[in-house]
Amino acid sequence: MAFYRLFTTITKKPNPSPLKPFTITPTYSTSFLITKTPKSQTKTRTKKPSPRTKHVQHESQRIQHFENILNRDTHFRFFYKTKDYLSKQPQQVLCLDDAGKLYRELGFPRGRKVIKFIQRHPLVFETYRHLNDKIWFGFSEVMERFLEEEERVVEEMEVKRVEVVRKLLMMSKEKRIPLSKIYHCRSLFGIPENFRDWVRKYPEYFNTVVEEDGKRVLELVKWDPKLAVSALEREFMVDEDKAKKAFQFKVKHGKMLDLGEQDEKKLNLLNTLPLVSPYSDGSRLDLWTLEAEKYRVGVIHEFLNLTLEKRASIHHIVEFKEELSLTKHTYAMLLKQPRSFYLAGTEMNWVVFLKDAYGEDGVLIDKDPQVLFNERQAKTGTRLTYDGLLCTRWETPNSKDASSGSV
Repeated sequence: MAFYRLFTTITKKPNPSPLKPFTITPTYSTSFLITKTPKSQTKTRTKKPSPRTKHVQHESQRIQHFENILNRDTHFRFFYKTKDYLSKQPQQVLCLDDAGKLYRELGFPRGRKVIKFIQRHPLVFETYRHLNDKIWFGFSEVMERFLEEEERVVEEMEVKRVEVVRKLLMMSKEKRIPLSKIYHCRSLFGIPENFRDWVRKYPEYFNTVVEEDGKRVLELVKWDPKLAVSALEREFMVDEDKAKKAFQFKVKHGKMLDLGEQDEKKLNLLNTLPLVSPYSDGSRLDLWTLEAEKYRVGVIHEFLNLTLEKRASIHHIVEFKEELSLTKHTYAMLLKQPRSFYLAGTEMNWVVFLKDAYGEDGVLIDKDPQVLFNERQAKTGTRLTYDGLLCTRWETPNSKDASSGSV
């Protein structure tokens, strides 16, 4: 009791209420007491996986050569986007001060200096100082020759590109697609910049209609049964077994059936064939039936076959979602078909590949002339000269050197 009185004082205040006890005020310091939990005992908060960064495929299931193609596209983004934007300018030149504000159009990260990206492509872009003391940049002589050659390639492939547009219209729900959508995805199919002009040269195939809101729509004039045959149907005539294994539609069955592995595969195979043609009217099918899912899978398969590199991003697919009668569950639908499709990238920005179109080394088996030209052009575009040596980063776009970097 004496010890307690030594460290505390008891003060008695006027107590208007008899229910309140005396207040005991300690006179010693409590600063030595631990008031925070040690870091070793605190739980670290783990960030929830974001669709922006979460990969579609688990690390153990990734096919690396498909993932490398996406890295290559990122590496060449500035080269391709700047080439397309600069070629549309009146004299194919652009002021450097204006280019710094066009980071979306030119394909470089916001806040970075565009001059650094221009210097990485010395054989493609050249800079010069104007009379007003401002720096401008344009194409080099090497790149101008490439542009002339590209025009010849486009002219040679015009008939084939017309066929691709006709097949797109034949697959569409109402046999009509807005011109703006085709223009937005023109590079996917190798369609030229001036395709709005050359559709007028083929009135027997196309008709342009202007709607009340001013939207220009491209309509199909004549149905061609010879074109209404999908690539998978042609393959079925050559190799029936291979076509049967292209897709798998699993059937739920009760445990009472007690099916073995082989019997279950046979049951699933019965629901795989016959396939629904992508050139049929899929809008009339019931939304969640097996026939409707077969139709949507076949549409994506044929859509990828019409592209230059047999692949397309989510943005390209969503562009034609309404015309091709697709649903918001396309992502989950494609994941269930790993035999024919491979999804690479992240959940928010994924790309679907047609696996049969690529070899085991990740190289396209059948390359379009436009693809061959683009590869040769990209090799020249990434060639650097330093210390008197000429080297290229086409084969290893992730390599690091004195002036390399991710674009």
